[in-house]
Amino acid sequence: MSSKKSDRRKFLKTSAALAGLAVGGVPVAIGQAPSASGVRDLHAYGERSRFETSIRTGNNGYFGNMRDDLPKPGVRRDIGLRAPLQDSMGIITPASVHYVISHGYEPPAINPMEHRLLVHGMVDHPLTFTMEDLKRLPSVSRVHFIECRANGDPARLERKMPNATAQTTHGFSSCSVWTGVALSTLLKDVGVKSGATWVIAQSTKPDSHTKSIPMAKAMDDVLIAYGQNGEAVRPEHGYPLRLVVPGYEGINNVKWLGMLRAANEPYMDKRETTDYPELRPDGKARWFNSEMGPNSVITFPSGGQQLTGRGYYQIGGLAWSGGGAIRRVEVSIDGGRSWKDAEVQAPVHSKAFTRFGFGWNWNGQETLLQSRSSDERGDRQPTVAEMAKMWNLPVSYYESAPFLIGHFCVIQTWKVLPDGSVQNALFT
Repeated sequence: MSSKKSDRRKFLKTSAALAGLAVGGVPVAIGQAPSASGVRDLHAYGERSRFETSIRTGNNGYFGNMRDDLPKPGVRRDIGLRAPLQDSMGIITPASVHYVISHGYEPPAINPMEHRLLVHGMVDHPLTFTMEDLKRLPSVSRVHFIECRANGDPARLERKMPNATAQTTHGFSSCSVWTGVALSTLLKDVGVKSGATWVIAQSTKPDSHTKSIPMAKAMDDVLIAYGQNGEAVRPEHGYPLRLVVPGYEGINNVKWLGMLRAANEPYMDKRETTDYPELRPDGKARWFNSEMGPNSVITFPSGGQQLTGRGYYQIGGLAWSGGGAIRRVEVSIDGGRSWKDAEVQAPVHSKAFTRFGFGWNWNGQETLLQSRSSDERGDRQPTVAEMAKMWNLPVSYYESAPFLIGHFCVIQTWKVLPDGSVQNALFT
């Protein structure tokens, strides 16, 4: 064993012994207090210009099955808060507008000085980590998207409406720079036993959400994140600690993380057995359908936007895939009859948003704009017809889907009308 490994093992054993004791050091500020006049100091923690008004839409996940089946007065049913992709710049989504799905629960107020992460189960030596322990370990920063499996779900009426925006159609996806400790670091240090094929991750509160992650994935690229976009992970995103499972559907990215358990079978939590299996019309279902497929969306021009007249425009958008890095993006200006390569703009990270651009001269006539992405494995974003054929279904099934359709990563169509207005044309 190397001296570094020996030192770290000694540190971890000491940490486990002291896990129940208060950790010394400088107190952590829980929030930014306003000044004596009651006005927040803009120089102490900056705010954006009052002329910038882009915000998330939706609500914090009330969709009728959390505590009752009756709508809350004045609250529209929804599953979360959507990110304004049509207003995004670059590939990073600010934490303040990063999409949020918390299944109807408000973020808990967790004191990081008191928070603990237990790693146990089929391991040689279970350990409990404080936040200070984790921050003393080697850290990594990676750019990754997180996407809800319901992103683009055609069963929701607003997804198919002509006035739908990119926020409406694709807003349950966002991308951040995540900073933390590789899960493999902790698993190697606790000594995972032979036969452990799953890692069970559990939230401390408010609902003890539990998710099973294959051990191979856990040892590959999963992060235990305490940082997002250069600051501490925000409360609605899992403060002080969350799991980031690159490329897997959002439900795997457990927030307010408090426990990891090595096991030889999945936990089979409620959301793994009833809510998230992909039910098909033939009565069969796909279980643990975790990886998100290649996807893309043109964010300009897109639904709800207005072109000012004929002439040159730079078509721009975002592409991403749970299968790795984006290698190619194609754009069609004739509804998919022909395709041309767009410019894939640097930087290109694995399992992250990637920008693309395409020069276009609009002649003032009605036009159908589309994009399709391909990842490093050669997987390409499908049309609605191609997805229907894959599952042996008619296209009409998606047009009138009776319940949520997950992983609906089909090519998005925007219709540019002669007056310059842009509409959603998903099934055109």
